[in-house]
Amino acid sequence: MGQLFGTDGVRGVANIAPLTAEMILEIGRATAHVCKKHKNRRHRIIIGKDTRVSGYMVESALTTGICSMGVDVYLVGPMPTPAIAFITHNMRADAGIVISASHNPYQDNGIKIFSREGFKLPDQEEDEIEGLILTGKIRDIRPTAEDIGKAYRIEDARGRYIVFCKNTFPDDLTLLGMKIVLDCANGATYKVAPIIFSELGADVTAIHDEPDGLNINLNCGSQHTEDLRKKVIETGADIGLAFDGDGDRLIAIDEKGYEITGDQIMTICGKMYKERGWLENNLVISTVMSNFGFGLALKKLGIEHDMSKVGDRYVLEMMQNRGAVIGGEESGHMIFLNHHSTGDGIISALQLLAAMRTFGKPLSRLAKLMKLSPQKMINIDVVEKPPLERIKGLPEAVKAAEEELGEKGRVLIRYSGTQSMCRVMVEGPTEEITGRICVSLADIIKKAIG
Repeated sequence: MGQLFGTDGVRGVANIAPLTAEMILEIGRATAHVCKKHKNRRHRIIIGKDTRVSGYMVESALTTGICSMGVDVYLVGPMPTPAIAFITHNMRADAGIVISASHNPYQDNGIKIFSREGFKLPDQEEDEIEGLILTGKIRDIRPTAEDIGKAYRIEDARGRYIVFCKNTFPDDLTLLGMKIVLDCANGATYKVAPIIFSELGADVTAIHDEPDGLNINLNCGSQHTEDLRKKVIETGADIGLAFDGDGDRLIAIDEKGYEITGDQIMTICGKMYKERGWLENNLVISTVMSNFGFGLALKKLGIEHDMSKVGDRYVLEMMQNRGAVIGGEESGHMIFLNHHSTGDGIISALQLLAAMRTFGKPLSRLAKLMKLSPQKMINIDVVEKPPLERIKGLPEAVKAAEEELGEKGRVLIRYSGTQSMCRVMVEGPTEEITGRICVSLADIIKKAIG
C-alpha cells in the first residue's frame, strides 16, 4: 500500500494529515481525473457518508475538488457504505465515494472509493490517484467555464437501497411474528435498517439510532454489544442485530443474549445456501483469522473451505477467483456475492433471518452448528518489523507448539498492516493449553523487538 491509501482507503484523524481539507480536495480532483477515462458522456461521482461531525467538511472538500475537474457530484447524505456501492452501479456513475472510518471512534474519518461496477477501486487506480497528488501533477489540470462540474442531491437514494435490500430476502419467507432488536451504532444504518426489517413484517425495536455526530460507535454497535444483549433479554426478542458505524458489518445476539460471530453466521448461512442449491462450487471463503472451529464445522456440513489473507478485499478477490458466493471475516464483515459486490450488514442479517425461518429453529440452536475453539490473541507493540523467521528462537518455538497442538489447533503470527504491532494468535483444544502457548510465543517476540 502507498503513502495515502491503506488496505481500506484513506483513513486518519479528521483535520490532521492526510485528512486535511486541502488534501481531501486534491483526492477529489485526482479521483475525478482518473474517472474521466470512461468516455462518451458527462461524468458523475456519488458521495455518501456516515454520521460523523467531520463528514460535512470532508464532503464539501471532495465536492469542490471533483467539480473543479469537470465532473458532477451526486450527494446522498448519511447512508451505509454498501448503499453507496449499490447506488454507484445502479446509476451508472463513474465512481462512488464513502466518507467513513467504519467502526472507529467519531474523531477519525476516511475516504473509500468504489468503481463504477460497485467493487472497491483496484489497487492500480488507487496508485494512479496517489501518484497524481504526490507528484503535484493534478494541480496543473484545470477545466474552465462550462466544463466545471455541478453538485446535485439524490432524493430517492434511500428508497432505492431499501428496495434493493428487501429483494435479497427470499420471496417464500416472511418476518411476520419475529421480534428483532437493531443496534444502529448511531451510524449510517439508523434510518434505513428499521424500515427494511419492519416492511418485511418484523416487530422492530431500534437502539442507538439517534446520531449527534459524536456518538457513532460509542459503546454500541458490532464491537460493543452489551446494550443490545440487555435489550434482547428485556424485550424477549428472537434476535439482536448489531451493525457498525458504516453498516458493512453484522454481529448477532441470540434469544438468550449470547453473541454470535461472523464465522457462526457464515456457517448457518452456508448450510441454508447448500440445502437451497445456492452455494456455488460448494465453497465458503474466510480469512486466516477465522476460528479453527469454522473449518471443522464446514467440513462436517460437507462444504469446502479456503482462506485468504486478512482484509475484505482479499476475501472478495479469492471469492471471484474461486467462484464462491459466501465469504467473510469473523468480525462480521461478510460478502454475499449473489446479492451484492461488497460486505453489507443489512443483507447479511437478512440471510441469517432467512436461515432461521428456513430451518424453523431459534438462533441459539443454529449457532451450535459450529463449536468455537478456544482462542487467545496477544497484540505486541513493536519498534520494527523484521521477518518473523529471523527472530531468535521463534521458528523453533512455533514448530514445537504446532507439534503439541497437532490437528486440534494452530498458531498464527503476523504483523498488523496498519499499526506498529505484531499479533500472536493461538487456537487449541483447551483454554489452558491455548493461553500457555500464546503467552510463551508472545514473550519471545517482546524480548526481541517489543
